[in-house]
Amino acid sequence: MPLSVETHLALGLDQPQPAKVNGRSNLDIMASLEHAGDAPYHPCPEAAPADDVPEGNLTKHADWEGSDIYPDTRRDIYVYTPAGFEPGKAARLLVCQDGFGYVSRNGAVRATRVLDTLHARGEIEQTVGVFVNPGVPEGITVVPGERNAEAMAQRSYEYDSLTPDYGNFLLEEVLPYVSGAHSIAFSEDPVARTVCGISSGGICAFTTAWMHPDSFQRVLSHCGSFVAIRGGQNYPYLIRTTERKPLRIFLQSGENDAETLAGDWPLANRTIANALAYAGYDHQFVFGSGGHSLRHGGAIFADSLRWLWRTVE
Repeated sequence: MPLSVETHLALGLDQPQPAKVNGRSNLDIMASLEHAGDAPYHPCPEAAPADDVPEGNLTKHADWEGSDIYPDTRRDIYVYTPAGFEPGKAARLLVCQDGFGYVSRNGAVRATRVLDTLHARGEIEQTVGVFVNPGVPEGITVVPGERNAEAMAQRSYEYDSLTPDYGNFLLEEVLPYVSGAHSIAFSEDPVARTVCGISSGGICAFTTAWMHPDSFQRVLSHCGSFVAIRGGQNYPYLIRTTERKPLRIFLQSGENDAETLAGDWPLANRTIANALAYAGYDHQFVFGSGGHSLRHGGAIFADSLRWLWRTVE
């Protein structure tokens, strides 16, 4: 069965590349999808529905076109508010790139159910989830099961660029829109704001916090693309040589993560973790057997949030 467009976007298949270099296929990333190494991983127990766990509300804003930073694009935005949501009360924020991959009820993460469980157990304060898909250029029709070069290029431009633009997009356009549409008062405390994503969305999460530490100080990266795509390979040097920023970072990758002309994802994530350790960052790196997917990240999603949101005395 061909992969859906949403799956391609969620898994980072965003770089048009030659079929072979030196006799070797450069579509090796495909071999890392649904890899046998993912077999041990299933959605975390907190993702299962339960009678005693009230469901929050998930609203889809389809084909949103309100960006001047990324003009002539449309995208879907999903907004989660917890059961018993209190408009006007300062809410913590979890914002995820490739939003569909995180909110899908049959996906590997099932983020809204995890949040429901953590809310019901009293483990987290009122937390709003904003799940943002990458932009689709105007005039482009995305057909399920087919890769679209223009859409993939737009995703890479938004996610892989080492600039403040995507953070500005969230701060100046997405969050004000969501706040107005749902009467949400987001906490201004950067510790209460977590940014998350997979693959190119993972490096995007890091870049957002790196460029805007006064607004986002918690990062969750799944199989982050810290490789030679728009300069991502430079982060180890930048982390080691830049004055430490007030960030807490959780990284996940696996031994069967992707390897392409752009680089070696397992090695790149190890290198980022080493740089974070050298620079004295509060970080955790979980390395498993999985491929370039959300399977492992979904299995540890609740624990990842607990670690990121823990209180340090």
